[in-house]
Amino acid sequence: MNIIGKRKIFYIISLALIIFSIIAVSVWGLNFGIDFAGGTLIELNFNKADKEVSTTEINEAISGVEIKSLTIQKTGDSSILIRGEGIDKEKNEEIQNIIREKIGDFKEERFETVGPTVSSDLREKAIIAVIVASVAIIIYLAIAFRKVPKPASSWRFGIGAVVALIHDLIIVTGIFAILGHFYSNIVVDSLFVTALLTVLGFSVHDTIVVFDRFRENLRRMAVSSNNIEFIANVSVKETITRSLNTSITVIIVLLALLLFGGETIFSFVLALLIGVVIGTYSSIFVAMAILVDWTIFSAKRK
Repeated sequence: MNIIGKRKIFYIISLALIIFSIIAVSVWGLNFGIDFAGGTLIELNFNKADKEVSTTEINEAISGVEIKSLTIQKTGDSSILIRGEGIDKEKNEEIQNIIREKIGDFKEERFETVGPTVSSDLREKAIIAVIVASVAIIIYLAIAFRKVPKPASSWRFGIGAVVALIHDLIIVTGIFAILGHFYSNIVVDSLFVTALLTVLGFSVHDTIVVFDRFRENLRRMAVSSNNIEFIANVSVKETITRSLNTSITVIIVLLALLLFGGETIFSFVLALLIGVVIGTYSSIFVAMAILVDWTIFSAKRK
């Protein structure tokens, strides 16, 4: 199994996914939640043990009320989450009176409003968080792999891992742009950013396992620019089973949460699930390939 020898195929696959993701974000944009777009969130609990309240009922009941960017989703059998723009206290009272009259009594669990200034600040902080995490990973890996044998370089380990991470983030974001365009309940909010940062940690952990085996094999084997590819392939084959087993166990847990965790955390769990799958792929097929090509190119130049 010559995984590294077939790295051009994986480059093509990754490049196609990245281009498709960039096009999706450019054409459709992201379906921002109120955290980033601003707006109001209302959660109502109907306490109806004998009857489920549907989003269709709610939508039909308040169809006469003008609400921008309205989305309605279930958070339980009898709980409904209403999101929209321009809902002040008066309009909230109007909405609740209509729903109480047409559907029945309920308890208001939440009424939260996020202004455009706050949402803009959150977006900036989210971007800064991802950048800071990426830079910290590069520095940490450069220090952790500082004694790697020549012709490899510790900085290449760090930068190669972060390039693979950027690859993961772009694809996850692109998939969410596609899903958000067709499904209004798939939103990008603060939980999505939390999921991305979690994916960063998981993916770099998986990459470090492969890189560490590569470093150990560089110490054990006679190294030249001609056998870097061979050593890298041996390292990937020695760690691929561990990586897949780890990822599959995480995926099983996330699938259970996706199916039974409810609407409130659906987007968060979905982002984690997609990120873990893409992160596992990049750790095995992309990160090491980048490191190998960069090392061979550098050795040939010298």
